[in-house]
Amino acid sequence: MPKKASKKKIVVGIGGNPNSGKTTIFNELTGSRQKVGNWGGVTVEKIEGNVNYNGYSIVFVDLPGTYSLSAYSLEEIIARNYIVDNKPDVVIDIIDAGSLERNLYLAVQMIELGGKFIFVLNMADMAEKQGLVIDPEKISAFLGGPVLFTVGNRGIGVQAILEKVVEIYEEKEAKTRPIKVSYGAELEEEIQKIQKKVNLDKQLRGIYPPRWLSVKLLENDSDANEKVKEAASNPKQIEEQVSKSRQHLEGIFNEEPEAIITNQRYGFISGLLQESITLGESKKGDLSQNVDKILTNKFLGIPLLVFFIWLMFQITFNVGSYPMSWIEQGIEWISRGISIILPAGVLSSLLIDGIIGGVGGVVVFLPNILLLFLMISIFEDTGYMARAAFVMDRVMHLIGLHGKSFISMIMGFGCNVPAIMATRTLENEKDRILTILINPLMSCSARLPVYVLIAGAFFGRKAGNAIFLLYTLGVVLAIIIGRLFRKTLFRGESEPFVMELPPYRVPTLKSVIIHMWDRAVIFIRKMGTVILLGSVLIWFLSSFPIDKEYDREYKTRVQTIKQKYEAVSAGSSVSTEEGERLSNQLKELRREKKQRDVYYSFIGRIGRGIEPFFKPLGFSWKEGVALITGFVAKEVVVSTLGVLYAGEADEAELGSVIKQRSGLTPVTAFAFLVFVLIYTPCLATIATIRQETRSWKWTSFSIGYQIALAWVLAFLIVRIGGILV
Repeated sequence: MPKKASKKKIVVGIGGNPNSGKTTIFNELTGSRQKVGNWGGVTVEKIEGNVNYNGYSIVFVDLPGTYSLSAYSLEEIIARNYIVDNKPDVVIDIIDAGSLERNLYLAVQMIELGGKFIFVLNMADMAEKQGLVIDPEKISAFLGGPVLFTVGNRGIGVQAILEKVVEIYEEKEAKTRPIKVSYGAELEEEIQKIQKKVNLDKQLRGIYPPRWLSVKLLENDSDANEKVKEAASNPKQIEEQVSKSRQHLEGIFNEEPEAIITNQRYGFISGLLQESITLGESKKGDLSQNVDKILTNKFLGIPLLVFFIWLMFQITFNVGSYPMSWIEQGIEWISRGISIILPAGVLSSLLIDGIIGGVGGVVVFLPNILLLFLMISIFEDTGYMARAAFVMDRVMHLIGLHGKSFISMIMGFGCNVPAIMATRTLENEKDRILTILINPLMSCSARLPVYVLIAGAFFGRKAGNAIFLLYTLGVVLAIIIGRLFRKTLFRGESEPFVMELPPYRVPTLKSVIIHMWDRAVIFIRKMGTVILLGSVLIWFLSSFPIDKEYDREYKTRVQTIKQKYEAVSAGSSVSTEEGERLSNQLKELRREKKQRDVYYSFIGRIGRGIEPFFKPLGFSWKEGVALITGFVAKEVVVSTLGVLYAGEADEAELGSVIKQRSGLTPVTAFAFLVFVLIYTPCLATIATIRQETRSWKWTSFSIGYQIALAWVLAFLIVRIGGILV
């Protein structure tokens, strides 16, 4: 049988400014056909999507959002290195049609790299509302590539991108041609001198576009300088020419060449805009500006932000409680089925108490996780997340930081790992380390299952308020601790920063679902690995060693009660009340055995060893063990409690069992939640702190101060709360 011919592969890079709608377009093109990994050698997330179209397998690579292709940030280097080194078949630049001057600066730098480009003017409807009449033919002539209009959040024009990619790949698009941006006679003369030296180096010219590299060297681009040192056969000749050219230009213009080049690029963009854009009649006033008068108001901004966050947690807990109860019923049904099929023993205990009690105790919180990320996705896609950072900018100045730091802190509500990585956008090293140190105080989604479990058990209908209070406490503590550290460890002024506020947009259902699905996959994958292994380990430590003598005594007592119970069921002279008493006696005996087994098990011994540390806080050794295992992943706190309390109350959910059997009160329960909020984050976050600070000193300091702060605050809550209550 002949082999089926494989589809031809087209690789397409998608770049663009932040807030240009790049991710929306990418999601519209690829949908759920995406895979997430990391860029080679770095931990910045890499997303690819595959689409089969017109006989081709088109791979779209979502490049990091950047404003330029300089070497000031890791994202910029990744984006430009991908275009230069990987040489994708086509590069798509997503441009905000309503902010052409700012967005075209990236486009101009892209065309200098060479290659085949498509320029997508996204949010064309917003540009039309602003009264902009854009001539795509003229822009295309200036940039050397076809220009398309899209409205990404409604999917308008997205299909045309696929058609144009194939046309360019098949070389049927006549508008694709190389464009050279002219920098004026003086600069061009020096660029030619450097390019001549680059061309003489056969090894170097075969790797990088000679003109682009010459311009970058003239700009004193640090990454380009490193490329020459690493790849050139004789870097000294090139470096000498670059130095001469820079000195010559500085003598003529009394200004650094990079500033001159930037001005020339904007001059090119200015001419392009004059030729290709006219102003028509605006159909509407600027909606974004009108809404911002309320949402970013000096007096209303922070109260509204607090209200929206409070609403987010009310929805997360109250709406999520319905699917939670359905999942709980399903897990209970599975447990009963296994107990009927399998006789009591080690295997039955492993499946019911270990795997189902541990993993099942966590899986019930999947609806809450999805709802939390639904709300965060809506905040991001509407443009409100940037407003939140803007509103908090004044507050952040209290600790010597600015709103840009708060963006990474807000990301911490989802996961502290990418939030800490996001501090790379901060140019000042002190600002970066300070932001990293306070970021774990922002409550990540992994802590949410613990909050929902304990708050739901002890605070009932007010659980949403309790969870909101925990998240608020995290922000307040981050500000207080940040100010303390700024005054002591990180003295000095932070870098100035101008906040960009993107226009408001209606989030697309597709984009929101993709964000939720991505988080669900991560959560489920964690349940199948870390949480499953943790649950089995905790079950083993809580089930062994077995006291054989007590085990024989227990079986004898159970058998005696069962015989009496069977006699009652058979209709003997024993009363019905006696039957109920024997049934309750059997249940109590099982609980007693479970408690005794756990108490004398390996984990019981470990728990009693660490109990003195947690006893002043009102926690039993079981809560102490759960906190220790939570160092691996915060969800493991729930699975540990699920294993340790398994079998202590028949046919009751875990929250009810903990409320009945743990000895916690509402005050100590809240202290427990505060401890979970503050103490050492998960292992992955610790590794990221070490990686980003490149220092064991700061990593150890982060662990130490958080444990100390968690203990002190929990102790104060228990003492003060005890007095008040």
